[in-house]
Amino acid sequence: TALLRAAAELLPPGMTLEITDLAGIPLFNQDEENPFPEEVARLRARIAAADALLFATPEYNSSISGVLKNALDWASRAPDMPLAGKPAALMGASTGVFGTARAQLHLRQVLAHLGALVLTKPEVMVMRAADAFDEQGRLVNEVTRGFLGQLLVELAQWTRLVSAR
Repeated sequence: TALLRAAAELLPPGMTLEITDLAGIPLFNQDEENPFPEEVARLRARIAAADALLFATPEYNSSISGVLKNALDWASRAPDMPLAGKPAALMGASTGVFGTARAQLHLRQVLAHLGALVLTKPEVMVMRAADAFDEQGRLVNEVTRGFLGQLLVELAQWTRLVSAR
């Protein structure tokens, strides 16, 4: 969440960021998708309404969190599949030395399968997150702030390109 708050501070002009808390999404159960649970319907509507998506992930056991995968499973379902054709960018923070390289690889694979149009660079993989953020959760590493700012500029440009097709 601290990385998302940092992104909100660095947004290029004309871009807004809405942070979605995934904690209330029930565990995926295909038997309960008609109709979708209320929390899931809200998530799907937010995804559909967004011009683009910015995913922030930690790295747990070399992959994305179960909470994020669960939300993606719900968002992948027919009839409208709101992730398909949606511009997206990835970023992440981890306490380890690999940043979130493996988690982002897995996330990129899942999103590609779901039809999201994922920006390839720049990559924002914050390693040793405890050193990159201060006690108040502010991103203080200037190099990382630069990469994050560039990611947001590229996402805005990517969104315009995809929308123009």
